[in-house]
Amino acid sequence: MSTTTTGCPECDGALRQDGTETVCDRCGLVVGEDTIDRGPEWRSFADDDIQRARTGAPLTRSRHDRGLSTDIGRSTRLKGRKRRQMARLRREHRRAQVSSKRERNQIYAFTEIRRVVGSLGLSDAIRDRACVLFESAQNEDLLQGRSLEGFAAAAVYATCRTEGVARTVEELCRAARADPDELRAAYDALNRDLGLPTGPIDPREYVPRFATELDLSEGVRSRAEELVTEARDRNIVGGRNPAGVAAACLYTAAQERGVALTQAEAAEVGDVTPVTLRGTYTELQS
Repeated sequence: MSTTTTGCPECDGALRQDGTETVCDRCGLVVGEDTIDRGPEWRSFADDDIQRARTGAPLTRSRHDRGLSTDIGRSTRLKGRKRRQMARLRREHRRAQVSSKRERNQIYAFTEIRRVVGSLGLSDAIRDRACVLFESAQNEDLLQGRSLEGFAAAAVYATCRTEGVARTVEELCRAARADPDELRAAYDALNRDLGLPTGPIDPREYVPRFATELDLSEGVRSRAEELVTEARDRNIVGGRNPAGVAAACLYTAAQERGVALTQAEAAEVGDVTPVTLRGTYTELQS
């Protein structure tokens, strides 16, 4: 509440601001009214009154409409005919949001991508780029004859490859609704027709994560990274599963440091068989 210097036109009394009205203190005359609230419009979009903001949700590439669509809310105060009418409007509104089979496929695939990314604990940047990659594949008509689940998983895997995030095909398949054959077929199509900037996977990318899962010390991890470098210099890495090479190097480093680690444990964290791990371990020993 603030007092102005201009006097009342009726009695020359002092004027004050009362809400949206300018009122005379002496005679109560309403001199002016401004119904526009010029202050910031703070609200909570999560309906929790904690994180209040002045803007809506940001645009996102992980939704087919970039997150700009609206929803008809629900109210427990509506009864009878009005409630049934709002239910019909809500149903028709949902149907109107999807205008083609292409958008319906995008909705399903983007939902699958968000679920896989959340299950693997990947970043929002990976999620958005995987959705953009899926949309590019859709624009190139690569989805014909292939499953949406396989392409959703392949988009996440390809994005991880291009961004240098170490994730194996087996990890993706455990989180996704696609089997390894579907994922590889879709990934081959993406890599062949879109020309993804992917190269051979460096086994060093897997070492820190595998060491953390196996609860190994920093010394064992550093020695394993040195063994990966030696294996690459001696051409042992070529043609082998990079996750298996990383697991074998961790197992070798643990044996050198006297740390109790079995081949089965190391092979399990690398999603390879103990036989595969022993082959690389034997090469490293020789």
